[in-house]
Amino acid sequence: MDTSESSTQHDPADGTRPEPPASPAAAPAPAAEVAPRTGWRRWAMDTRPLRRPAYRRLWSSTIVTAVGSQLTAVAVPKQIYDITGSSAWVGYASLAGLVPMVVFALWGGAVADSVDRRKLLLVTNTGIAVTSLLFWVQAAAGLGSVAVLMLLLALQQAFFGLNSPARNASIARLVPAHELPAANALGSTVMQTGLVVGPMLAGVLIPVTGLPVLYLVDAVALCVTVWAVVRLPALPPAEGTAARRAGVREIAAGFRYISLHKVLLLSFLADIVAMVLGMPRALFPELAAQTYGSYGEGFALGLLFAGVPIGAVVGGLFSGTFSRARRHGWMVIAAVTGWGAAVAAFGLSRNLWVAVAFLAAAGVADMVSMVFRGAILLSAATDEMRGRMQGVFTVVVAGGPRLADVLHGTAGSVLGTRAAVTGGGLLVVVVMLGLAAAVPALRRYRV
Repeated sequence: MDTSESSTQHDPADGTRPEPPASPAAAPAPAAEVAPRTGWRRWAMDTRPLRRPAYRRLWSSTIVTAVGSQLTAVAVPKQIYDITGSSAWVGYASLAGLVPMVVFALWGGAVADSVDRRKLLLVTNTGIAVTSLLFWVQAAAGLGSVAVLMLLLALQQAFFGLNSPARNASIARLVPAHELPAANALGSTVMQTGLVVGPMLAGVLIPVTGLPVLYLVDAVALCVTVWAVVRLPALPPAEGTAARRAGVREIAAGFRYISLHKVLLLSFLADIVAMVLGMPRALFPELAAQTYGSYGEGFALGLLFAGVPIGAVVGGLFSGTFSRARRHGWMVIAAVTGWGAAVAAFGLSRNLWVAVAFLAAAGVADMVSMVFRGAILLSAATDEMRGRMQGVFTVVVAGGPRLADVLHGTAGSVLGTRAAVTGGGLLVVVVMLGLAAAVPALRRYRV
């Protein structure tokens, strides 16, 4: 990749214009030139962003918290089920966390565009850590109150909603535009590894230590994140940005900005298409019991849930094969189409190992999609809008799979699991190719 070329963004007329340069204080320090990667290194993960101290601190903290956060993600529904004996209450708790996360992610995006993002990260990471500590206190005290658990979960997700847009928007201030795909691959690989390792570790620890220790480990891990944020440089609003409050008008301006920039709109639609139409996890329990029951229901269920994250981790480890690509739009189109095709093939599979292989292939495609959709959101939006773009991104990422659960659960009951899964995957391919053909902005986008 020619690192001397500046990033570009599309205007409403689908043309391109250079993004205004960031202020000297905000621009990442240039890294030393390195020789082109040869041999096996050209296939391995691109680690260039780790040469930048600020990004390296932020990424290193994620290694710890990716696992710690999954301990709490397992512990909360487990504790609620232990208290109530009802899966319905577990579902209600998920909704209790979703609503404040959506509200505060949209507001948090506007806040992230109006204040020093480092200060916002410091406050919100501290809030998440304190909430995890309160989870530990109530569990250690044997309080046994579902209301308290749901209240703490809502508070935690509100802090997460405020935190996520600022964290993601800050990456573009810590690494140059041509390294954004590599930075996204590094971050996504760590998070996907946490999705695999965290639940497995929780399963091992619960019988030995009990639930309180899981909360305590998460709280301690979050202290590492707070320390990393303290070491970050100041991330104030870009020079020339007028002072403003973060209110409804600013949130609405973010949505209006998306509607006027087709490449941003298409990047969101691509994720919605892939997740809503092609995420069949709601059908995994039925598939494990009926289609793959001969392998052992519990064993099959675990493999089905682990398939996509394992593929995503593998994709991240070999992200050097794609992270230097410049045609970001085409990479998103190819990845979402590949996801749909892999899901459709999974729906036709009768052998468990073949099915998991297709899920892993879908995970690789999902990693590619995450890397380049994230890069587009950071490079195609001006810095004064990045927080709001990441707020919407957080809502889409969290809400899409939940809508998919409803859609696939209903379709599976009416059409059968095989037809629902395969049909959903094929719809992803058809709709994504249709969007790409109808709107050329995404096809033309490159850095």
